[in-house]
Amino acid sequence: MRKQGDLIEIEITDLSSNGDGVGRIEQIVVFVPDTVPGDRVLVRIIRCKKQYADGQLYQLIKPSPYRIRPRCIVADKCGGCQWQHIEDDYQRKAKHHQVIQTLERIGGFSNPPVAPIIPEGTVEGLTSLHYRNKATYPLAKSANGQVKAGYYRRHSHQLVNLNQCPVQDSRLNPLLAEIKGDIEQQGWTIYDEKPHQGQLRHLSLRIGRRTGEILLTLVTTDENLPNIEKQAQIWSQRYPNLVGVCLNYNPHRTNVIFGEKTRAISGRPYLREIFAGLEFQLRPETFFQINTQAAEILLGVIFDTLELKGNETLIDAYCGIGTFTLPLAQRVGRAIGIEVYRSSTIQAQENAKLNRLLNVSFIPGAVETVLPQLDLIPDIILLDPPRKGCDKTVIETLLKLKPSRLVYISCQPATLARDLKLLCSDGSYNLTGVQPVDFFPQTSHVESVAFISHQSLNMI
Repeated sequence: MRKQGDLIEIEITDLSSNGDGVGRIEQIVVFVPDTVPGDRVLVRIIRCKKQYADGQLYQLIKPSPYRIRPRCIVADKCGGCQWQHIEDDYQRKAKHHQVIQTLERIGGFSNPPVAPIIPEGTVEGLTSLHYRNKATYPLAKSANGQVKAGYYRRHSHQLVNLNQCPVQDSRLNPLLAEIKGDIEQQGWTIYDEKPHQGQLRHLSLRIGRRTGEILLTLVTTDENLPNIEKQAQIWSQRYPNLVGVCLNYNPHRTNVIFGEKTRAISGRPYLREIFAGLEFQLRPETFFQINTQAAEILLGVIFDTLELKGNETLIDAYCGIGTFTLPLAQRVGRAIGIEVYRSSTIQAQENAKLNRLLNVSFIPGAVETVLPQLDLIPDIILLDPPRKGCDKTVIETLLKLKPSRLVYISCQPATLARDLKLLCSDGSYNLTGVQPVDFFPQTSHVESVAFISHQSLNMI
């Protein structure tokens, strides 16, 4: 029996759903971060349970043919990316396999109809680097008093300082180091969560991929940050694409990044983005797909698969600011969005008005509460829930309403598989297709869209 502290030699044969390499010793599964299938490694056991163990890479004995040199100098330290040491093609192969395996194991689907993952790099506008349109960095101070911004080491609160990041839009990189220096020069204090003291918590940078407009936001515990107006003007003059400098007020003991109150210090409190040919206004705290180009590809898959006639009634559950609702509204008779956050429905309505879309409305409230109360049976329901998936009440309501078609967008294969199993278990619905899209290169995360049709539709 192996114990904590042991050094063992194993071969990595697979990748887990959270991105760790997987090997075996004496019938025990060993999870090892920073490894690739095909690696022969020496591993130190750091935690040992009955059926599995967690290990730490001690020595790379023989590298996998799929191992590459990371394109970031702190990739082995920063918790922002997990897979920079893995070849891009193999990353996509692993994600495709993960979706199939999860649908089989959790969903109970035999030979699930999963299409090849849409590959980054072969579709115009898609890349495996520089794809993130938003970066929100926690702030800290080094021992010598320098301001740091970056991401935490994996499983820690130790900040890895960054001056650039290869997965964020490269147009944001020049701002990062300079703004840290300005914060330091201003003498603003950096928030420390243990004593709950200090002013600045996070630096957030957001860019419109199509417009190039940049929004800079400081998350602070102090509504009246000294000299912020003057500094905001300096930033606005220095960066021509900077359309707004905002202050977000978050005085609470919480790991939630943004507080409820945001105000523009200079310029406007939003940037303009063009998505699927429509104009959107995005505020600092607005949820919007992090990979604009990949989201447009996924939307294209939905258009192609649904073959909309123009007279359908569509409900977009978990609609956010209408990212998918508004483009779909252009191709259906009527669209209704449901979103638990009232602020998001207000933004969605503003974006609908901005694009002169009159056949779409938005209802604030939880999907599990609103959906059963709607006095209509839609032709199509689009689901795009958070990682935890749909509430059971939502599944039960869908089975009662029996819309002809369901479209389920998911960033978590396990909850997707669970919910698809519930929807298809009584034979009312068939899973007709699943399309994975690589939204998050250099990480183990994968986005998928699943298409489900009612049996009555299949009989036509």
